[in-house]
Amino acid sequence: MFGRRACVAWASLTLAWSSTVLSAQDRRAAPNPSAVARVRAQYVKRELYIPMRDGTKLFTTIFTPRDTGARVPILLMRTPYGIAPYGADAYPVQLGPFPELDSEGWIFVNQDVRGRYMSEGHYSFMTPHRGPQRASGVVDESTDTYDTIEWILKNVSHHNGRVGTWGNSAPGFFVAAGMLDAHPALKLAYPSAPMIDWWMGDDRHMNGLFKLSQTYNFMKNFDQPRTGPLTSYPAGPDAGTTDGYAWHLGVGAMSKYGPGPLQGRVAFWDSITVHPDYDAFWQSRALWKHVKNVSPAVLLVGGWYDVEDPYGMLRLNKSLREQSAGTRQMFVVGPWSHGGWNRADFPTFGAFSNGGPTGAFFRDSIGKPTFRCLLKDDCRGGSFGGALVFEAGTNRWRKFDAWPPKSAQTRALYLRENGRAEFRAPAVAGNAAADQYVSDPAKPVPYTMGNTFGFNAMYPTEDQRFASRRPDVLVYRSDVLTEDVTVAGPVSALLHVASTGTDADFVVKIIDQYPDNAAPEFDGGPRLDSYERLVRPGVARARWRRGYDRSVPLSAGVADTMRVPLDDVFHTFRKGHRIVVHVQSTWYPAVDRNPQRFVPNIYKATDADFQRATMTVFRSTARPSHLMLPILTP
Repeated sequence: MFGRRACVAWASLTLAWSSTVLSAQDRRAAPNPSAVARVRAQYVKRELYIPMRDGTKLFTTIFTPRDTGARVPILLMRTPYGIAPYGADAYPVQLGPFPELDSEGWIFVNQDVRGRYMSEGHYSFMTPHRGPQRASGVVDESTDTYDTIEWILKNVSHHNGRVGTWGNSAPGFFVAAGMLDAHPALKLAYPSAPMIDWWMGDDRHMNGLFKLSQTYNFMKNFDQPRTGPLTSYPAGPDAGTTDGYAWHLGVGAMSKYGPGPLQGRVAFWDSITVHPDYDAFWQSRALWKHVKNVSPAVLLVGGWYDVEDPYGMLRLNKSLREQSAGTRQMFVVGPWSHGGWNRADFPTFGAFSNGGPTGAFFRDSIGKPTFRCLLKDDCRGGSFGGALVFEAGTNRWRKFDAWPPKSAQTRALYLRENGRAEFRAPAVAGNAAADQYVSDPAKPVPYTMGNTFGFNAMYPTEDQRFASRRPDVLVYRSDVLTEDVTVAGPVSALLHVASTGTDADFVVKIIDQYPDNAAPEFDGGPRLDSYERLVRPGVARARWRRGYDRSVPLSAGVADTMRVPLDDVFHTFRKGHRIVVHVQSTWYPAVDRNPQRFVPNIYKATDADFQRATMTVFRSTARPSHLMLPILTP
């Protein structure tokens, strides 16, 4: 589709992957003399402090072009990850969101947010937005962005009066927060894989279930305390192993993670453990609730295979459509990892071809043209608006007025007898129409075959046969498809269940099973015979089946109903493939283990609270467990 070769050597995939997951600050600090020399030759660097309205001073670097013959836009990036390299004569390898913008000769401004690295003040994770009615002197990330822009406009010369903000992941949150009650000069906001709600989704939780391996690995390094401004934080403790599954299982219940390297030392870890439900602490940090009448244009971008912040892009897109319909906006989702579209080409992901260098396509056809059009009125590069979304399975881009596409029609895929999945409702009545398995928290189902301590970033398309073969995983398969089936939009499961315990988790995965004779999709790639490609997982905890803000125990042995959200999918199950559904009760250590005995605060559970439980999934006429799939017809 893009006029370039899609094939890469299978042996090079690990190296290519490692280059895509570098965070913004690591990429700028990487030693690349020729790249540093190019930046130095084109820009002059200044380091200074910018005062906020409450008197707090934020450390900022400003790169102005040596050629001052034209008035140019300003690009602002605010981050908690540090704006290294520090030092007036220390230059980075890259300035903007992607290298294609560095040669534009614009003004680039980078800032340590309050309480991080060289900036003054106190750092707050997901700072609550105070809104336009905030009291005088009250600050949040919106006011800090506003004050920074105001100072730059008054104190930096040769700008054209237009500002764009950009950032990926946590910096993406600061972009989203800064576009609320925005400065009039802010014309374009580029929140890339933004954090939007840390309880419902993104890095820390998945529908309230704690993302154990990812959060522990991040917090032990990121949230170490400081006594004042610094240019680097101390490294967290080394676990001494790459086997995260065994290490976390060896620690035991969540209550045993402290005192130690986190509890009592890493403040936000402690905050998480005293706010298990979706209470005011978390709801005040749900930025999507405040996305109203946004004045800058918004380029919102995310990746289908983002294991860190897959929720934020979807929730922010939904809020923009519902609460800020007048905002000029474009939504782009591609076959990418976390922020990888900003710097890597992604002709493949894991074992699968993407049909071309999709990252380069985004930067060349969407990213750079959008910045030039909205900040310089140079609109030769194409149109801005709507939704441009990559359809996995067929490996093609599709353009819609908005996402999800309005033409998708919801159909129920039912869990049937003999491990079948059908679009026909069950015809068997009675409680005997059910399947059972024993869930043992002492032997949880791993989320990946990979051996990793942090998080296997390749798991979003990983072969699920390792889970299909476990006795504590129910497997339902469709017949071989006689035509393509395209799922486009949010997927959820409605499960009718019972447990011999008083609390339970339910994990639902939708999977694309390839034919027995499936060949590799690119040169050097693996054969895909009967490969069970993960399409989307979802998890839910029974205690929140009546509402996320309160925990309610199950009645042991009593049938109940719960919804399991799987978030959005754009995937075509090709003719000759099968649709497969997994149901299980552990997914470790992607999420924490449920004791399966109700404990009011699950973080306070002890090892003695954990118990085996028999789970029942009903599939009768009265209790038809099923998935709701938005099907897009040709």
